[in-house]
Amino acid sequence: MQNRRDFLKKSSLIIAGGLMAPKFLSSSVIPDYAAKTMGIQLYSLRDLINKSGIQAALEAVAKIGYKNLETAGYGDGLIYGLAPADFKKRCDDLGMKATSAHLGRAYNKEKEAEVMKWWDQAIEAHQKVGAKYIVMASMPVNDKSKLEELQTYCDYFSAVGKKTAAAGIGFGYHNHTVEFKKIGDQVIYDYLLKNVNKQYVKLELDVYWCHEGGCDPVVYLKKYPDQIRLIHIKDAKEIGASGTMDFEAIFKQMNANKVTDWFVEIEQYTNNDPVASAQQSYDFLNKAKYVK
Repeated sequence: MQNRRDFLKKSSLIIAGGLMAPKFLSSSVIPDYAAKTMGIQLYSLRDLINKSGIQAALEAVAKIGYKNLETAGYGDGLIYGLAPADFKKRCDDLGMKATSAHLGRAYNKEKEAEVMKWWDQAIEAHQKVGAKYIVMASMPVNDKSKLEELQTYCDYFSAVGKKTAAAGIGFGYHNHTVEFKKIGDQVIYDYLLKNVNKQYVKLELDVYWCHEGGCDPVVYLKKYPDQIRLIHIKDAKEIGASGTMDFEAIFKQMNANKVTDWFVEIEQYTNNDPVASAQQSYDFLNKAKYVK
């Protein structure tokens, strides 16, 4: 199965000729949206994007009823190989908004100026898209790292967050399971929350990876209501399919915290059909009374 890192590399290399040309959109493509405003991380449609292009994926999620998007296909000033203004127009035409974006670059002290220049270009591109958040999806720090390395990333995130804030964009960090392990006696995730500049860095809590890391996402939502401002709603496969995730408790705490920016993310497809998985996840949440 293709992982996120491979997908991001492929997405950044998609050329215009490999993308589906924009179509004249009929009203049948744009659904009669339910009152609920749901988001989806476009990594969930990675196989469709790689096969048929970003336009096919945008039309598919719009037809289902998703309204907020989180992208995962930035490279060299382009979003899924498109100029930011072009990508924004495609979203606008389908009644959707690119609210958040996953991208990032590892820190390198010797090449700090080059790294920050990379961020300047990325921030400019996502300003044009109208993104509310830019989120770094991972970092090369784990339980085998030194605490000094983790602190370096806390400082790095704070510096990048200051840059994005100057452009009117929030900066966040997204977890996997490793962040719930320890370096010495310090839980990586908690150390991050306590040592980033809280004004400039927010966290996107992936509730499934938190759960898989042996922790309770509701506990984290209660403990850090001002810092955890984005959420990945995720399950082993489609949302609600495993029966092991307490989405009702998660959403109730999200609502209490006034968290409005959340995105479905699908890591695995039951029938090798990303659109069917996105539809199943949407239907589950649309029927849930606790989802507003």
